[in-house]
Amino acid sequence: MEANGRGGGNDEARAPLLAGRRRNSVGSMRGEFVSRLPKKVLDAVDPEHPSHVDFSRSKGLLEGEREYYEKQFATLRSFEEVDSLEESNVISEEDELKEQNQSEFAMKISNYANIVLLALKIYATIKSGSIAIAASTLDSLLDLMAGGILWFTHLSMKSINVYKYPIGKLRVQPVGIIIFAAVMATLGFQVFIQAVEKLIVNETPDKLNAVQLLWLYSIMIFATVVKLALWLYCRTSGNKIVRAYAKDHYFDVVTNVVGLAAAVLGDRFYWWIDPIGAIALAVYTISNWSGTVWENAVSLVGESAPPEMLQKLTYLAIRHHSQIKRVDTVRAYTFGVLYFVEVDIELPEDLPLKEAHAIGESLQIKIEELPEVERAFVHLDFECDHKPEHSILSKLPSSQP
Repeated sequence: MEANGRGGGNDEARAPLLAGRRRNSVGSMRGEFVSRLPKKVLDAVDPEHPSHVDFSRSKGLLEGEREYYEKQFATLRSFEEVDSLEESNVISEEDELKEQNQSEFAMKISNYANIVLLALKIYATIKSGSIAIAASTLDSLLDLMAGGILWFTHLSMKSINVYKYPIGKLRVQPVGIIIFAAVMATLGFQVFIQAVEKLIVNETPDKLNAVQLLWLYSIMIFATVVKLALWLYCRTSGNKIVRAYAKDHYFDVVTNVVGLAAAVLGDRFYWWIDPIGAIALAVYTISNWSGTVWENAVSLVGESAPPEMLQKLTYLAIRHHSQIKRVDTVRAYTFGVLYFVEVDIELPEDLPLKEAHAIGESLQIKIEELPEVERAFVHLDFECDHKPEHSILSKLPSSQP
């Protein structure tokens, strides 16, 4: 927590973000908001839970109106979440431990499944000679490698040296996912090259016999069912690494189905269907995982939180204590998976340091209880008319450490 006070001239005065007198509770705000709703929106409001709406029961709403009211009700629900922090922590230690054990189990069975399916697909590739099946097999090989990367990432996050990594190692997670996604995109490019080479060579491969087809069907259908089950299990996890596994499992379902279809159709009808199917899989792989690289890279460069999150933080800060006169600034930005938050509040000039510190520290703790927040910084001041305390660097300093 940071405490500071500086005066400033009126020519550089800034209006406070929110004055302290505006301390309406979410209940009063919700009541006033609902009372002013038009009938076509009021029909969608749940009488028992006024913050919840079902717009399928409403008629005559335009798309823009529906989007607007959905955001308003989502904001009210976020304010209710803030008020619930007064009563209990959002996530108990027992629930957190349970979720961690489920995440580790999901990662382990995913890695074991990848080992078994890789062996089966290698056999299917040898038997069929299909480049589309080979693409699926290469995908399984990289699944195993990438799974190792994600598992190492998970273990690395658990072992923390607070002297070497004073704010923890949560940033390891997006870095691990970026490496994972980059490997998968590289796979797609390699398969694309091989498929194009096969089209250029223009050689008709030998037909598959009944035994080869039986093995091909059995292995690929089994692999698809296993991956589908793993996707259904992993996609419900709150752990981002497990969700990366889930995305990979879903991708494998697609590659298995397309690969099998391309191999069989290429064998039965036109040989070029097989490499064309492999090219389609390669393009899908590159575009899909390149998007994942971009998404996680953005989370590391300090992108601002959406307005809804800033509103939630402002509501929490202004209602935290009666001595808070105004909320001057609220910032939230990504620094990995979760947000870093900066809040500037104005307290009475004659407030004792001990009491001011207690208000600021308790606000910091409360903000860090939000599931979206990793760390919060609360700045205490006695006025809101000074320049911003921190400048933003637009270039690296000439002397770097």
